[in-house]
Amino acid sequence: MSRSIDLAVIPGDGIGQEVVTEGLKVLSAVLPQDVKLETKEYDFGARRYRATGETLTDADLDSLKAHDAILLGAIGDPSVPSGVLERGFLLKLRFAFDHHVNLRPSKLLPGVATPLAGQPEIDFVVVREGTEGPYTGNGGTIRTGTAQEVATEVSVNTAYGVERVVRDAFARAQARPRKKLTLVHKNNVLTFAGHLWTNIFNSVAEEYPEVTTEYIHVDAATIYLVTDPGRFDVIVTDNLFGDIITDLAAAVSGGIGVAASGNINPARTYPSMFEPVHGSAPDIAGQGKADPTATVLSVALLLRHLGYDAEADRVDAAVAADLTERADLPPRTTAEIGDALVGRVTG
Repeated sequence: MSRSIDLAVIPGDGIGQEVVTEGLKVLSAVLPQDVKLETKEYDFGARRYRATGETLTDADLDSLKAHDAILLGAIGDPSVPSGVLERGFLLKLRFAFDHHVNLRPSKLLPGVATPLAGQPEIDFVVVREGTEGPYTGNGGTIRTGTAQEVATEVSVNTAYGVERVVRDAFARAQARPRKKLTLVHKNNVLTFAGHLWTNIFNSVAEEYPEVTTEYIHVDAATIYLVTDPGRFDVIVTDNLFGDIITDLAAAVSGGIGVAASGNINPARTYPSMFEPVHGSAPDIAGQGKADPTATVLSVALLLRHLGYDAEADRVDAAVAADLTERADLPPRTTAEIGDALVGRVTG
């Protein structure tokens, strides 16, 4: 294990500035004293785009790739046209750094309410493919702006890309107590991509005899996420279906305010990026109202990715304890929640 962490910090837009500050406080507090944390902050997002017209340059990528990991707050601002920052920064970085695993844990923590009846037990992980599918930009329009306009958005699926994310999901399922993996797709209608996913899934399954497997159509999966979320342990799915079901997963397990994520390069050829699922929330930015919990949980994912499992466990335990007691506490500011979590990881 490296005894230093070289971290790129991207606070981004809106509340990203505030929640990242608290995430860094917890990260600094939980690390052993002999681990040196070095950070470099980058000004990416709406402010830079408005000032320069740039989102993410080749020089930026060269600088970022020298780090061990990236902590991101939030990207997005209503002053920037939709899609500019998403494609120009988020997707560009994902493709450039081969973040082909988008990792989204969904766990109903103590003290957190779910819209589902009966407070069911929820504890699963979604492994979403991150660099293929319809987000590759393979498509276009003809007769644009006319009544005969035609638009295409092609879903790209390669055996190489599917197999590596399926293997990652099997490894994660193997390491969990229940050892269960569910493939979610729509192979009865999307027969070409669906059969590619299914065939590779079944082939890799032969190498993991201890992992129980199942296949569920994506529309049925949305039903089960609401009616029986406890059936899931690890889910693997493609880019578009994963985008949709991870938001539903966050909703049933307490909302995006406590949802963490990682954009992972399992080969570690480039730094992986960790971020809260929530957006930039410009309506409350600068008011100290934002909950930093999702960012702190993203810090736990970052620690685990870098091999600091014990420290990640302490962060997770601190969050769980803090959430358990929130019902009995008055409203707190962003910084007060961060300070409380620092106290728990150091206490």
